[in-house]
Amino acid sequence: MTDTAESKTESDNRERYYYDTWMESAGVPIHRGHFVSDLRTIEVGYWEERECNAAFLQLIGQQGVSEGRVIEIPPGETVKSYKMAIDDVVYVISGTGSTRLWSDESSSSSGHVFEWHDRALFQIPANHYREFSNLHPTQPARLLHYSYMPVAMSVIPDADFFFNNPFNPELKMDEVASNFGDAKEVYNSVQGRSYWTGNFFPDMAAWDKLRDHGGRGGGGSVVKIRFAGSQMGTHMSVFPNGVYKKAHRHGPGRLIVIPSGEGYSLLWKEGGEKVVIPWQQDSVFTPPEGWFHQHFNLGANPARYLALGPLPQFGGHEEDISTREIAYVREDRWIREYFEEQLAKVGQTTLMPEEAYTNPSYSFKRRA
Repeated sequence: MTDTAESKTESDNRERYYYDTWMESAGVPIHRGHFVSDLRTIEVGYWEERECNAAFLQLIGQQGVSEGRVIEIPPGETVKSYKMAIDDVVYVISGTGSTRLWSDESSSSSGHVFEWHDRALFQIPANHYREFSNLHPTQPARLLHYSYMPVAMSVIPDADFFFNNPFNPELKMDEVASNFGDAKEVYNSVQGRSYWTGNFFPDMAAWDKLRDHGGRGGGGSVVKIRFAGSQMGTHMSVFPNGVYKKAHRHGPGRLIVIPSGEGYSLLWKEGGEKVVIPWQQDSVFTPPEGWFHQHFNLGANPARYLALGPLPQFGGHEEDISTREIAYVREDRWIREYFEEQLAKVGQTTLMPEEAYTNPSYSFKRRA
């Protein structure tokens, strides 16, 4: 087992991408390693091009696939507007503010405006200008941005193409505005399950339109999200106190944010040493490609983790569940023992049923 620090970095021999050069040119802090313990307090620096304080996240497992950026908006101020040629997902770390969108310079005085607060999730559609304002008079606001910019810049290694592109979308502002209304539930008859679609979700710590997620264990639930007019999506899992989820693995690039809860996750490459990721509200981490990972709730209440996902090409497509998931009956007994030890330290006891460790067909009843 390894207790990892935020400063941990991987080998200097890794592949460099065009995106890396652009990111480093911004001259602001870049946070690496396996995780960041609290996005509300990480170091930021002045980004001259955007005229605000900012930082980048390049956690192990994101490289070349996904981008994380944190921007800070001073109290009562509006940061410099910009246009971006690809989709941009935004999670509100903290603060109360508004965003104005418009599609071309001639409509800069109009467009669509919406407000947001702590833990809101929204997506800015490609090829639209955006302007972020902090509506609180005394407190700064922080936003986490997530996109597939590293992939895009590997195809076209020119930042001006993505930020100074004159192309204007055919999508009209009334259509854009409608996507920022109430999200809608859609049933996928092929998969036999539903998902929610829209571009604005007001509070991921309070979202209660969930369905059973029994297959992953722990008596939890889930919401699947697809952003309107985009191939980007996400999901959020909710699971109760005193339990943990089954280990599983998938492709690279996911950025996992904690809207609420206390606990830890384990990450490990098959046959390798386990890395412990402690988390709380606004922690963030990335499971590297093909690494097993497993989530544990140490709190007295249900915990939530929001997995911001890259393009669907990077999902990982192992068809055999026995190779992409580890059932409780097959897991290393140390995992169970370590969980019980950590619970005892905070005055909690395990609520994992004994049968889960002996019966491969055991099914949890939903508790969260």
